[in-house]
Amino acid sequence: MAVRLAGGLQKMVVLLSRNHVKFLAIVTDCLQILAYGNQESKLIILASGGPPELVRIMRTYTYEKLLWTTSRVLKVLSVCSSNKPAIVEAGGMQAMTMHLGSQSGRLQQNCLWTLRNLSDAATRMDGLDPLLQMLVQILGSGDVNVVTCASGILSNLTCNNQHNKVLTCEFGGIEALVHTILQAGDREEITEPAVCALRHLTSRHGRAPDAQDAVRHFYGVPLVVKLLHPPSRWPLIKATIGLVRNLALLPANLAPLRENGAIPRLAELLNRAQQEVTRRVGAAGGGSASVDGVRMEEVVEGCVGALHILARDVNNRAVIRSLGLIPIFVQLLYSPNLNVQRVSAGVLCELANDREGAEMIEQEGATAPLTQLLHSSNEGVSTYAAAVLFRMSEDKPQEFKRRLSTELSSSLHRQDQHGWDPSMDMDHTAHYDPMYMSQGPAAGSLQGGSQHDLRRSAYGELDSHHLMGVNISFDQIPNEHPPDGGQMAAWFDTDL
Repeated sequence: MAVRLAGGLQKMVVLLSRNHVKFLAIVTDCLQILAYGNQESKLIILASGGPPELVRIMRTYTYEKLLWTTSRVLKVLSVCSSNKPAIVEAGGMQAMTMHLGSQSGRLQQNCLWTLRNLSDAATRMDGLDPLLQMLVQILGSGDVNVVTCASGILSNLTCNNQHNKVLTCEFGGIEALVHTILQAGDREEITEPAVCALRHLTSRHGRAPDAQDAVRHFYGVPLVVKLLHPPSRWPLIKATIGLVRNLALLPANLAPLRENGAIPRLAELLNRAQQEVTRRVGAAGGGSASVDGVRMEEVVEGCVGALHILARDVNNRAVIRSLGLIPIFVQLLYSPNLNVQRVSAGVLCELANDREGAEMIEQEGATAPLTQLLHSSNEGVSTYAAAVLFRMSEDKPQEFKRRLSTELSSSLHRQDQHGWDPSMDMDHTAHYDPMYMSQGPAAGSLQGGSQHDLRRSAYGELDSHHLMGVNISFDQIPNEHPPDGGQMAAWFDTDL
């Protein structure tokens, strides 16, 4: 305290410009001691121009002890939201990357921890190609801490960054991540970020279909489906649901996912989550239902969204019908959540492709809510609803068809008059990948120990599957799948 009050921190930062390596090691060691656990000290170091000087030292010198003590200071500062962008802007990511191949294990580990803390602030940064390549390589390390950090950094750097996604795939990231998950076993501090990284790599970039194919090629489908089962906790399950959905976007993956039991397991998770929502919301008088920090409403949305894509396959639709899920899908049409309405109407639209499915949907009383959803402000919801109603009406009297056509024309006319407001369609952040976040015993500050400043994972990267712009005529119901739009539910990609 006395050192801070006397202006000692400012003086020490000034001394960082000296060139004597042993002296600098002493100065940086003092800075680490004073900054550890003290936010005021971190802000004083920032205001005094500390981050650029510390980064310069990491770039300039080779003396191991100085590099180690300096990396310790940067590790402490990297958990500070004010210092983090300053370190990144000063080139901290590149400076840390220089030492990932160091023979000094303590230096390498500190650099990894620092990179992990900084990575969520560097998702838009260019010039990280060498780091991505190095991270893919060190996923093969036998050190649990190294693999945990590397998985988390990859998850964040592939978040909302198409360039990094493509490069990571080209560097062999898919195979490395699948192998990492296999080797990790029940270590969710590794499997969760690794799954989040795979989720990012399998969606919304030019090589995404190749990535989806590679997961299957490297025997990842059984491994991924297994993660939907105990002992996986809800944060990992939630991330895995997003990955399953992305894998299902590739037609070649639809049968393997079915054969490995993905559909029954998603059905079980959907039932559990919906029961939890019903129980907790009722008990809390309308509050949100969360387990292990995961909102069960998001799990419901995720499961239905994955089943929606899986239902593109005729054999998968038969399995879904046999599991008795149609009543739940119809019930969810009444959800106040537009995203839940959309995925529910979407899966019903797929199931209605088969006459048996259309009849089961009608028997569950879906006509009334679907008719109401024709007037939804969400164009995806209203279009799906219209498609389901048309498919249900194929064997109906001409008068019924005429009334339905009139109702649809009226609804579409209102949409044309008022225009479509994208902000009404989805959460405005939905088209971004969420950052990986973690919590639990393994999570914590990276200031001075082996714990990570990780955040809990939101859902993974999923592209929305709208029927926007599809002209639905009564005589020809479209069976093709419209292109995925840029908007999606907020749980779809890592801090989605």
